[in-house]
Amino acid sequence: MFEILDHPADIGFKAFAETLPGLFENAALAMLSIRARLDDIEPRESYQLTATGSDYESLLVNWLSEVLYFIDGKQLAFRSVRVESLTDEAVSGFGSGEPFDPARHEIKVVVKAVTYHQLAIERTPEGWSARVYLDI
Repeated sequence: MFEILDHPADIGFKAFAETLPGLFENAALAMLSIRARLDDIEPRESYQLTATGSDYESLLVNWLSEVLYFIDGKQLAFRSVRVESLTDEAVSGFGSGEPFDPARHEIKVVVKAVTYHQLAIERTPEGWSARVYLDI
């Protein structure tokens, strides 16, 4: 579903999926997996997520930034993210998780931001792939 990419200052990943909504879900899962240990998070509640963009690249950055806002700004821990709707200019879905509890939820890496550095979304014979770097 995804692989971690080496970078001297940031951390990156390459996500894969058969569908574009699946790609957005797997990209969010990659970012969540980089940030925290997901096995410790219970999917107790769902939180509505939305983002807009002028193309798939900006839409993906804004989608991942929305997920990051909820986990950092609203102090939530997400175990998974699901896309309900995806168009050329908007994506909506939900994150499943619970309020962040430092006694139970291990943070592996602090993700500061999603970047446009070497950002790429490609259609492949198997479906879709995306390369994303995160500022840590």
